[in-house]
Amino acid sequence: MNNSDFVRQLPGSNRSISSQRTISQRLRIDIPLLILLLILSGVGLAVLYSASDGDMGAVMRQGRYLSVAFVVMLLVAQLHPEQLQRWAPFAYIGCVLLLLAVDFVGVGAKGAQRWLAIGGFRFQPSEIAKLVMPMALAWYLSSHPLPPGFRHTFMSLVLIFVPTGLIIIQPDLGTSILIATSGVFVLFLAGISWGFIFSCFGLLAVMAYPIWEFLLHDYQRQRILTMLNPESDKLGAGWNIIQSKTAIGSGGFEGKGWLLGTQSHLDFLPESHTDFIIAVLAEEFGLRGVLLLLLLYGLIVSRGLWIASQAKQCFGRLLGGSIILTFFVYVFVNMGMVSGLLPVVGVPLPLVSQGGTSLVTLLVGFGILMGICADERLVHQ
Repeated sequence: MNNSDFVRQLPGSNRSISSQRTISQRLRIDIPLLILLLILSGVGLAVLYSASDGDMGAVMRQGRYLSVAFVVMLLVAQLHPEQLQRWAPFAYIGCVLLLLAVDFVGVGAKGAQRWLAIGGFRFQPSEIAKLVMPMALAWYLSSHPLPPGFRHTFMSLVLIFVPTGLIIIQPDLGTSILIATSGVFVLFLAGISWGFIFSCFGLLAVMAYPIWEFLLHDYQRQRILTMLNPESDKLGAGWNIIQSKTAIGSGGFEGKGWLLGTQSHLDFLPESHTDFIIAVLAEEFGLRGVLLLLLLYGLIVSRGLWIASQAKQCFGRLLGGSIILTFFVYVFVNMGMVSGLLPVVGVPLPLVSQGGTSLVTLLVGFGILMGICADERLVHQ
C-alpha cells in the first residue's frame, strides 16, 4: 500500500450507535490497548525489581510514576481530536518559547543545559516537544491538500527544524533525533513522494562529513566510534556495550532465571535499571523472554496503527500514526544501542526502564490515541 493511502477518507459506517454506552466508552478508553500497556508495565516492574537488587523503594517509586502517568493518560483521553487540532499551533509556539528559555535561563547538569526550574519544579521542555511536534505537523498538513506539494513540504521541514535545532544546542542529540523522527513520520503518512524521501537520504549522505566535523561534540563522536569498535577502550567508553552484550549472550535461550543474573547483580552492567534494562531481562529470561517482550510491543504497535487508521479525520490519522510509529522507534533505538548496533544515545525502553517525566510523556501519547479511538466519528467495525 502506498503511504498516501493512509490519508484517504474511509467509508462511513451504517451501524447505529447504541444508546447504552459501556464503561470503556464513557471513560473513552480502549480496553485492548489498556490491557497491553498494563501487562507491559507489570513486566517492567518485575525486571526493575531484579535490576535494582530487590530494592522495593525503587519499585514503589516507579509504581507511583506509573499511577500518575495512567491517570494523566485517562484525562488526556477525554480530549477530542478537534480540541487538540485547535490548540496545536499555540502549543507549538509555547514549546519553542520554552526551548529558547532553556538556552538562556536553563538549569544545567552533567555538561548539558536541558531543564527549566519554575517555583522549585524542574522539567525538560524537550519532553513536551515529543508530543507537540507531531501535533503541529498534523495540524499544518491536514489544513492543506494531500499529498503535500513542495511548498508545504518545505514549511513542514522548517517546523521540524526549529525545535530540533534548539534541542541539539542543549546538547541532546538523542532526543532531537526522536523529535525530528516524529515530525518526519507525519510527513511520510501525509504521502510525500518516495523520490523526495530518497533525495533526503542522499543529502544526508553528502552532509555526513560536515555533520561529523562541525556539528557533533567530541563525546558524540566517541559514542559512534565506540559502537563500531567497543574493544578499543574496554575499560572506558566501551565498557557499557561490552557488558551489555555479555549479559545478553550469557542468557542463552532460556535465561538464568529471575533474580539470578550475574552481570547486573555483581555491578558489571551499568545503568541496569534505566537505559540497559533490556540486558537484565535477556540475561534472566533469555531469548524467549526477549521475544515475548517484542511480541508485546508488536501488539501495542499494531493496535495503535489500527486506531490511527480508523480515524475519519486526517488530523487524527496523521497524529495517531506518528505517535505509535515514534513509540516503535523508541523500542528499536533502545534495543539497538544495548546490543551494540546503534550508538548509545540515552533512550529508555518504554514502560520498562525506570523513569518519571518520560513515562508521563509516553502515556500522554497513548491518551491521545485513546481519545482518537473514542471519538464519535470513528469508523466502527
